[in-house]
Amino acid sequence: MNHFDYIDGVLHAESVPLPRIADEVGTPVYVYSAATLRRHYTVFVDAFRKAGVEPNVCFAVKANSNLAVIALLGSLGAGADVVSEGELRRALAAGIPPERIVFSGVGKTEGELRFALETGIHEINVESESEIRLLSKVADELGRDAEIAIRVNPDVDAKTHEKISTGRKENKFGIDIDKAEDIYALAASLPRITPVSVALHIGSQLTDLEPYRLAFRRMADLVERLRANGHPIRRVDLGGGLGIPYDAETPPLPDAYAQMAVEEVKHLNCEVMLEPGRMIVGNAGILLSRALVVKQGDAKRFLILDSAMNDLIRPALYNGHHGLRPVVEPAADAPYAPVDVVGPICESGDTFAKDRSLPPIEEGDLVAFSSAGAYGAVMASTYNSRLLVPEVLVDGDHYAVIRARQTYEEMLGLDSIPSWIGTEHGTDAERIEATG
Repeated sequence: MNHFDYIDGVLHAESVPLPRIADEVGTPVYVYSAATLRRHYTVFVDAFRKAGVEPNVCFAVKANSNLAVIALLGSLGAGADVVSEGELRRALAAGIPPERIVFSGVGKTEGELRFALETGIHEINVESESEIRLLSKVADELGRDAEIAIRVNPDVDAKTHEKISTGRKENKFGIDIDKAEDIYALAASLPRITPVSVALHIGSQLTDLEPYRLAFRRMADLVERLRANGHPIRRVDLGGGLGIPYDAETPPLPDAYAQMAVEEVKHLNCEVMLEPGRMIVGNAGILLSRALVVKQGDAKRFLILDSAMNDLIRPALYNGHHGLRPVVEPAADAPYAPVDVVGPICESGDTFAKDRSLPPIEEGDLVAFSSAGAYGAVMASTYNSRLLVPEVLVDGDHYAVIRARQTYEEMLGLDSIPSWIGTEHGTDAERIEATG
């Protein structure tokens, strides 16, 4: 469910008409619905409560790292799952208490581990023997104890896109579950390290419960063996990855997911940690764009937008599908025709959709990409020296700009020209100053 609907023939975000945002903020722009964020988080948490478990839900910041989004979810009780020092600092800046933060990731630097320990976060999920030894060294130097989870790789096929599958032996993530008992023994023998949790995450955009069930069952079996070996395992981190309906997918409802998960792990009497991302924010956001050119080629009709792959890279990177609809509702009898929806970047890969059946869209019309709240703005770039896309949060009948559109001066200011490079006519800034 989301809160983007036609009202009197115009697409709205909650009670705010999208043309108003386009006129006042410009396009392209990401627009998020606070009501949808609240609903998705609440539905997810309530599903586990109904199944008999009080979950510790840590929002996966990598899905959407805007401070306002993190803060809104934090106000509902969410913690944060982070994968870099930058994300950790974002979570802290958004008001997430350190004791509700989990640091995941396959390659953490010594500096990142030091900062995490100094901050006093809830848990560090380690993914290799090397990382365990490095963390022990840093913790010993700081005189701080580190409670850790070891992320295990259960060798389960998540049946998702190969670029977002993380639970097979050929993936870079986690420690082979068959080697886990030896790695836990090593961890327990090292100074300042206490392994208290088992973590896994088998992939993203999963639409089938069976891979989860198999992974959780293997995790539960491992917990029993580890306890038999004397390890005080009191937490299980089930990761995230629950899919959303981008197109024709029918992912499990949170109630079914929670019931299955609780069936597999409740008997362990552990704290149950979860790291949803896409499921919370995916359908809570759209990318609002404007048609620049409608171009008829010999073999194709093209709709060229002012948004591009630098603003929304999922179609180019994953062949990801995003629904597209005009902001002004088409007539019931409007004719639909195939069109390639593309951006203005000088790459053939700058394509959002091929042969998409759409109603008539004219130059200057506004369109909205659906399901763009996750892995949209957070993966945006300034490729082709295009300005970084802004973000807006709607709440009822009002909205706030939560990331302003970058200016050209800000973009250019990130670079510098060494003094030893001669410029015959000076830099652009020097020429502007000289001419007043």
